[in-house]
Amino acid sequence: MFGLFKKKSEKQKLQDAYQKKLSEAHKVSHSNRTAADKLMAEAEEIAKKIDQIKD
Repeated sequence: MFGLFKKKSEKQKLQDAYQKKLSEAHKVSHSNRTAADKLMAEAEEIAKKIDQIKD
């Protein structure tokens, strides 16, 4: 309840985006490997940004 109106930090937003990209890549990998590789590359870029933030 106390965190109801608390905004997400930049790191948390990036972590959510990273998880979303990984999930999409996994779903697409069953039908289109090239698209899955592209999504994985995007997820890795997000992971690099997360490492740079380091709270």
